[in-house]
Amino acid sequence: MMPKKILVTGSSGLIGSEVCQYFHRRGHAIHGVDNNQRAVFFGEAGDTRWNQQRLTTELNRFTHHERDIRDREGILALVEEIRPDIIVHTAAQPSHDRAAAIPFDDFDTNAVGTLNLLEAARRHCPEAPFIHMSTNKVYGDRPNTIALTEEDTRWDYADPAYAGGIPEDFPIDQSKHSLFGASKAAADIMVQEYGRYFGMPTCCLRGGCLTGPSHSGVELHGFLSYLVKCNLEGREYKIFGYKGKQVRDNIHSEDVAAFIHAFAEAPRVAEVYNLGGGKVNSCSILEAFAIAEEFTGKKQVHTYLDAPRIGDHICYYSDLTKMRAHYPAWDITVSLRETIRQIVEAWRGRASP
Repeated sequence: MMPKKILVTGSSGLIGSEVCQYFHRRGHAIHGVDNNQRAVFFGEAGDTRWNQQRLTTELNRFTHHERDIRDREGILALVEEIRPDIIVHTAAQPSHDRAAAIPFDDFDTNAVGTLNLLEAARRHCPEAPFIHMSTNKVYGDRPNTIALTEEDTRWDYADPAYAGGIPEDFPIDQSKHSLFGASKAAADIMVQEYGRYFGMPTCCLRGGCLTGPSHSGVELHGFLSYLVKCNLEGREYKIFGYKGKQVRDNIHSEDVAAFIHAFAEAPRVAEVYNLGGGKVNSCSILEAFAIAEEFTGKKQVHTYLDAPRIGDHICYYSDLTKMRAHYPAWDITVSLRETIRQIVEAWRGRASP
């Protein structure tokens, strides 16, 4: 395979850095775009400079570009200069809680930043697959209207139509999204529209809980990573409502990168996929506590607030049927337990001198 130029936004983040490593191992030249905005959004705990330094040190075909995706002229010039063969857009303001406090920053980053990249791609490399990391929050709180059953440690769907999870044709209207969900929905629709209107190979990956050992998890974003960090440090973890039985599906960043690669190799126009761990890799907060405790040997310290986050899902896991049908060589390869084990070891490693 001929080496390609891969442009990755949010390259110092969890998915961005995993994508950089994945494509670098396959001989490609990587151009990472990141300005450590996560530290601005979440403070010191969200700082990703350590990951940027790791990529710069370990990947000899990696070039870092200190660029803000909100800088329209800067992004247009960068894409014109590089003319990438593949664009993987992972940069975002990722917290639906944080968005309400910084609505302009949230929308300018998520919606306008995505538009800047799409237009740059249309002008300078319209044939390049454009892979956008969207979110399951585009469905708002509509999944909460599905009939549920309460089990000992989790909620689950009582409606057999959703036994396999939420499909891509699930409605996004008439629901509360949070401002984050709205800005990401705007970006999601724009990515689809550039595909349909201009015939560009684009896709939206509506992620569940994307996770892995490179995650700089904080309370407002990074469920499993932050939970494990709290466990190891003996820090109190706050459960917000639903008895701690709210369910998320978790997918390891390696499996995310593998699907991005599969799409880039055989791109389609204006596609949408619900990218998550599916039911097999789903867990509630209580279930995550139990698995983390097995690997750390420490009891999870937590408190309960009977006040769910606005727009939070009670139960959400992705139906992977469409992904597997379109790309049958791809599947989940990293189990939930193995993912948590890796996160535990990663946090332990970062705490070491």
